[in-house]
Amino acid sequence: MPKLLYLVTEDWFFVSHFLPMARTARAAGYEVVVATRVREHAAHIEAEGFRVVPLEGERRSLGVFEALRGFLRIVSIVRAERPDIVHCIALRMVALGGLAARFGGAKRLVLAPTGLGLAWSEDSAINLSARTALRVIIGRWLRGPQTRYLFENTDDPREFGLENSSAVTIVPGAGVDPPQYPPSPEPVAPPVKVAVVARMIEAKGIADAVAAVRRARELGAPVELDLYGAPDPSNRRACSEADLRRWSSEPGIRWHGRTADAAEVWRTHHVAMLLTWYREGVPRSLIEAAACGRPIVTTDAPGCRDLVRDRQEGILVPLRDVEAAARALAELAADPGLRMRLGGAAHARFMERFTEADVCRRVGSVYAAFGL
Repeated sequence: MPKLLYLVTEDWFFVSHFLPMARTARAAGYEVVVATRVREHAAHIEAEGFRVVPLEGERRSLGVFEALRGFLRIVSIVRAERPDIVHCIALRMVALGGLAARFGGAKRLVLAPTGLGLAWSEDSAINLSARTALRVIIGRWLRGPQTRYLFENTDDPREFGLENSSAVTIVPGAGVDPPQYPPSPEPVAPPVKVAVVARMIEAKGIADAVAAVRRARELGAPVELDLYGAPDPSNRRACSEADLRRWSSEPGIRWHGRTADAAEVWRTHHVAMLLTWYREGVPRSLIEAAACGRPIVTTDAPGCRDLVRDRQEGILVPLRDVEAAARALAELAADPGLRMRLGGAAHARFMERFTEADVCRRVGSVYAAFGL
């Protein structure tokens, strides 16, 4: 039985996004091992029949010592497990884990950045240096006849000189299962309820969403905003709980914390919004909203525009343009027919290429191409 080793920074991220891919690998005859930072979801992974190997580390740490310790831990895991394929998930693990896997003797790599994150979100000197290093590591050093790349949108391969590479497969996000996110009639309006489902970090545009709803209400739009998500303590730019509670005290704005039922969120809301300037893969929350037939207001940015085409499945607005977002919300609040048309198109777009089955089929074809 060939062995597939997943390297992923967080156990919750693997559970929320990658269990279907692991099930696909198991169905194809692979033994599946997951090396991850163990917190609250290891039992869930093991209940699926996958073995968990602890991979400790702190995502926010950029220190040389922490990186070296993580590198050596991965090398030891790869040497002990001797996997036939190593599948590295998320940008940090693609670079660090990919190099360590090669050093540990892995012959076949699947590199899945999922998105380019904060390194591509702001043009600081540190980020520009990081991009240069990541381009060299991912696009050159790890490139080879036994390396395959999984990107979630059509913009990201260009960052690594891979836009014309036959080793690249576009996998549009994590995919979701249609029966779990059925379309439903929108709730009674007014008010028109807008939801943001995301990690509560600055680059996800949380403050911009609050400001856009404030402005839309000033324009006379009967809109209310619900924020669903928790601050990420491992992210240096997480929203503070004090800010979230302060916003939640304003009229028409509420922060609910993390939700375990995104489908219920979309059943009880009219519009999905994500004013992200984080360099996304394809945001899962928007895929879930599209599956449920909700119109979307989001930024004209990589990943978001792969799902949402302007005036087709939703309304695209420029990055950091609160006024444009407010006008989009006011327009949707005033026109239930427009909401219905965009929401129906969003569901059709989801069924066309963003389902869990489609994503698993594409990932499965990458594994199969190794011929094991």
